Amino acid sequence: MFFFIGFIIVMVLVFGGFTLSGGKFAIILKALPYELMMIFGGAIGGFISGNSGGVLGGAAKGFSAVMKGPTWKSEDYRDLLCLLFLLVKTIRSKGVVAIEAHIENPEESAIFQQFPKIVADHHVTDFICDYIRMLTMNFDDPNQMEDAMNADLERHHKEEHEPQHALQNMADALPAIGIVAAVLGIIKTMGSISEPVEVLGGLVGGALTGTFLGIFLGYLIIGPIANRYNQILQEDGHFMALIKIVLVAHLQGSAPQVAVELGRRAIPSHLMPSFTDMEDALNELPATA
Repeated sequence: MFFFIGFIIVMVLVFGGFTLSGGKFAIILKALPYELMMIFGGAIGGFISGNSGGVLGGAAKGFSAVMKGPTWKSEDYRDLLCLLFLLVKTIRSKGVVAIEAHIENPEESAIFQQFPKIVADHHVTDFICDYIRMLTMNFDDPNQMEDAMNADLERHHKEEHEPQHALQNMADALPAIGIVAAVLGIIKTMGSISEPVEVLGGLVGGALTGTFLGIFLGYLIIGPIANRYNQILQEDGHFMALIKIVLVAHLQGSAPQVAVELGRRAIPSHLMPSFTDMEDALNELPATA
């Protein structure tokens, strides 16, 4: 929503200011199709040749993420804490053997199935199941577990941010590509140097349109998209970090309620459920689970 509000403000104020100052769109509109072909063509071609298929797919998802916003909402953090509470409580009360059926088939687990949105994300589900599975193999040193999870999270973070870095590189390159288009326009103008001043003015204006578009697209369209995508990835990254905090607290001997509280306090403030809300959510969990 805020992306569209910002986009409308940019379009209205930039082009509105140009119009109110006496600017005429005729030259821009005449040059626009060709300048966009050169600038966007060059940018997209370079983007494709400089990145892998996975990065290209991630960049496409990035545009979708910017439109939709972060994946995880406040209620999802609450649900994740409830899920982790049930898992560590089961381990603590019944032992690691009792948890094996849940982590081997989370799609059929009575615990996991209470939280369908979390189960639908295979990255989160696999992260939880893999590390609880390691607990069943006596990998129960909290320091070693934390180091292993930090390394895993760092790798995941790097992979998730590669498409965002590629988009930012495109945004940084667009002003220079605009200059390339402008230089080509000047070359075209020099080939028509014998034409009347009115014609030369239109040709120079068309060439400068390329410079304008490169800067406009780079700093006011693609740049903000890349920046917002980075913010979304950073925010969603807290979700998996929360899993580490709760499981490490469990290994350090904290009671399930204490481990969950430590996790709750690590959630970003605008997404953090209150202590009372979290307590109510835990009390409402089915006793059979």
